[in-house]
Amino acid sequence: MNRVPIGLQLDAAPRLAAALCLGTSGVVHAQLYLHGYRAIPVIGPSFLWQASAALAVALLLLLFDQPVLRLSAAALSAGALGGFVLSRTTGLFGFVEVGWQPAPQAPISVLVETAALLLLGAEASRRLPRRAAIATRG
Repeated sequence: MNRVPIGLQLDAAPRLAAALCLGTSGVVHAQLYLHGYRAIPVIGPSFLWQASAALAVALLLLLFDQPVLRLSAAALSAGALGGFVLSRTTGLFGFVEVGWQPAPQAPISVLVETAALLLLGAEASRRLPRRAAIATRG
């Protein structure tokens, strides 16, 4: 029986957790799209694209450990958070929301997108010193 060394399993944990967070964000955006946001010009299609992209990248991130996927996951999370902030401050394409509505989707979305960014950032910072050490040795 082939067993994966425990070190490799632990190395994958932040990436897998980030994938689950991103997937949750995708589900939240899909739910909001289906339950009313699809009728909002520009915002509705944006929610559908966000949901689709987040779910696709989350699945790929579960399957593959590629820098482009980690970067894509971070960009999707940051973009969703940026849209959230804009929709509650200056407005986004004329769309404005207030506070943590719709509940519970708004706080869940902010929580999982922030967690995904923190997990991906921690993983990236952990990988950088290792790559720098390899570069100086070689």
